[in-house]
Amino acid sequence: MPEEKKLCLECGDVIKGRIDKKFCSDACRNLYNNRQKSDVTNYMRNVNNILRKNRKILEELNPEDTAKASKERLLKRGFNFQYFTSVYITKKGTTYYYCYEYGYLPIENDYYFLVKKKEG
Repeated sequence: MPEEKKLCLECGDVIKGRIDKKFCSDACRNLYNNRQKSDVTNYMRNVNNILRKNRKILEELNPEDTAKASKERLLKRGFNFQYFTSVYITKKGTTYYYCYEYGYLPIENDYYFLVKKKEG
């Protein structure tokens, strides 16, 4: 009975070498694995880009570690309020939203109090 030939999972070529190989080359292995992870990778890349943009906007509007900005000003710069890295709730129940070390607190009349976490 002839030996069954193993085919590359990516391109379908016959695989030579070790019996447990799944790909004919490193290129095929990389292409296959990158395609398998592309959906997750693209989603994570998009979320990380939004978080970095939010952080940059907060940093630019808050050069002195505290500042005040309108919702309109934040939105015009492309700030996305749906994405933040953490939430801090004070003992009094006040909720700060953070993009890494830069945060904001909703205050009156569609304004936000901008803060920067102290190191340490």
